Amino acid sequence: MPERTGPRAIMNADANETLFPACDCHVHVIGAASDYPMLPDRAYTPPAATVAELNGHLARLNLRRAVLIQPSFYGTDNRCMMAALRELGDAARGVAVIGDDTDDGALEALAAGGVRGVRVNLESIGVDDPAAARDALRALAARVAPLGWHIQVYAASHVVAALAGLIADLGVPIVLDHFAMLTAGGGIGHRDVDAILPLVRDGHAYIKLSAPYRVSAAAPRYADVAPIARAFIGANPARVLWASDWPHTNRTPGARPVDVSPFRPIDDAAVLDEARAWCASDDLRNKLFVENPARLYGF
Repeated sequence: MPERTGPRAIMNADANETLFPACDCHVHVIGAASDYPMLPDRAYTPPAATVAELNGHLARLNLRRAVLIQPSFYGTDNRCMMAALRELGDAARGVAVIGDDTDDGALEALAAGGVRGVRVNLESIGVDDPAAARDALRALAARVAPLGWHIQVYAASHVVAALAGLIADLGVPIVLDHFAMLTAGGGIGHRDVDAILPLVRDGHAYIKLSAPYRVSAAAPRYADVAPIARAFIGANPARVLWASDWPHTNRTPGARPVDVSPFRPIDDAAVLDEARAWCASDDLRNKLFVENPARLYGF
C-alpha cells in the first residue's frame, strides 16, 4: 500500500508539491432543485453538491483545478454547471451536453464560459448500439471541431471497441470515461483492450482513470484496476487523465427515479493514493495530474 504523504500530496515533497496545479478531471456540481430542475424522465435523483463542497473536496486532496462534467439528469440544460464555472473562475473548465437545437451562438457562449468539450453519455441511458453511437459521434465532431473542443464518451467497453476505427479517424480529441468501462476483473486480457489500448497508444484518445468503483470488484482499494491503469500509462502517458468522479452519484436499488439516492461513501484520499502508485515516477505523476489536463482543457 502506498504511503500517504502530507496533505494528500500529488508530487514528491522535494518537488514543492503544494504549488503544482493538479487537476481532478471529473466532478459534478448539483444545484437546488428550485433553481435547476432535473429532467422529469431522469434515471435517478442525487442530493445537492455545492461549489463550496467541491472546494472542500479539492482542498482535502491538495488539488488546484477541476473539470465539471454535465450530469445526465440535467440533460442539455447546462445552467448549473455554467454558474459553478463562473464561481470557480480560472481554476475550472467544463464539459457540456448539447442537443440538435443548440445553435452556434449557444456553443460560443459555452466556450466563453469555460467549456472545452461535449459529453456523449450512452451508459447512463442504456444505449448499447454502436451504430447509434457512431452517428452521434459524427454529428458532434462536425459541431465542435471548429471550437477546438473534444468529445467525452461514456459507453460500455464493447461499444467503444466497436467504434475504434471511427475514433481514430474522427479528427477531434476523444476522452474515454471511467477506464473505458472495461471490467477490471479481466485485466489487460479483457476482450476489448486490444481495440481500446491502441487508441491511447497512438494518440487518438485520452482515457480517464476515474471512478474505479464503476469497473472494479475489489473495493475499497480496487487492486484489480491497477494492471489496466499501468498498461494505459505505459502505452502513452501523454494521453491519460485522473479523476475522482466526486460526489459519487448512485442509484439506490429499488428506489424510484424521483427518490433521492445518497452518494456512494468513497474514500477519495485512498483512491488518489492508489492512482499515485500507478505511476512509476514523479514525471509520470506530473503528466497524469498536471500536464495532460492543462493541455486538453486549456488551463
